[in-house]
Amino acid sequence: MSETKSCSAFKTSIGGQALMEGILMRGPKKEAIVVRKPDGTLEEKVEEVTSPKDKFAPFGWPLIRGSVNFVDTMIKGVKALTYSASFVPEDDGEPDKFDRWIEKHFSAEKAQKIIIGISVVIGIAFSVGLFILLPTVLAGLFYKLVESRILRNLIEGLIRIGIFLLYMILASKMKEIKRVWMYHGAEHKTIFCYEAGLPLTVENARIQSRLHPRCGTSFMIIVMVVSILVFSVVNLESVWLRMALRLALLPVTVGISYELIKYAGRHDNRFTRIISAPGKALQLITTQEPDDSMLEVAIRSLELVKPEEAGTDNW
Repeated sequence: MSETKSCSAFKTSIGGQALMEGILMRGPKKEAIVVRKPDGTLEEKVEEVTSPKDKFAPFGWPLIRGSVNFVDTMIKGVKALTYSASFVPEDDGEPDKFDRWIEKHFSAEKAQKIIIGISVVIGIAFSVGLFILLPTVLAGLFYKLVESRILRNLIEGLIRIGIFLLYMILASKMKEIKRVWMYHGAEHKTIFCYEAGLPLTVENARIQSRLHPRCGTSFMIIVMVVSILVFSVVNLESVWLRMALRLALLPVTVGISYELIKYAGRHDNRFTRIISAPGKALQLITTQEPDDSMLEVAIRSLELVKPEEAGTDNW
């Protein structure tokens, strides 16, 4: 079937995240986790959606909301991954010393919050270190050879993108990750099916594209491209000052990138097709063709969060 077959009657604000043998789908008022258990049945968990801007209005302002929503999405994503992993059979073995210490000193609920918090911090630190700071250090090797500030930042940007692509390619070799990316494809296909106004069936979802412009993969690529422009504002010789500047400008970079991905998700024109193209190309790696059982999970998760009143989830 064609990879581009999708004819959106409207664009929905519903989005999702692939999990271990499941999908997290977030609608305007509810979010749902649906996991395929080892016995083949589906485990469902539905909660009311809470948004950072509901707690503090400025968190919803343009440019600010990008970084806030990114952190909020990471926290909720780690929680959902932890939940889905609880249904995956574990290998026999003793828990490590850290897990035993946490379980000994804290209640189960508190221990889970601590582990999720640590996971989020480590995840952000790993991403910033690998995709932001390491390219800055490596690009510094060219500073004595290249005088042009524009060319220096372009080299750093290309190194950053190269590291990201290599990371994704290596991850795709892992069996567990490949299955997560198959669920990622199921999520995209189901959303396209819903946007096309078709009945949510496996047959209708199967023929849709798995490449969606409003995707976390596309967002990461846009962040890297925007960083080339934002980081070009100031040129510093010291690698330590450059790294500090990259960290200081990261919220600006994420904020601009979020507005671009949001615009691309709402519009279909030459500009949005251009900025969406790199992300869609990378989705050839980060999404895979799902099987029918995965599409069933995606369809069920979307059914649980779509609004009762049509149109209230318009993007």
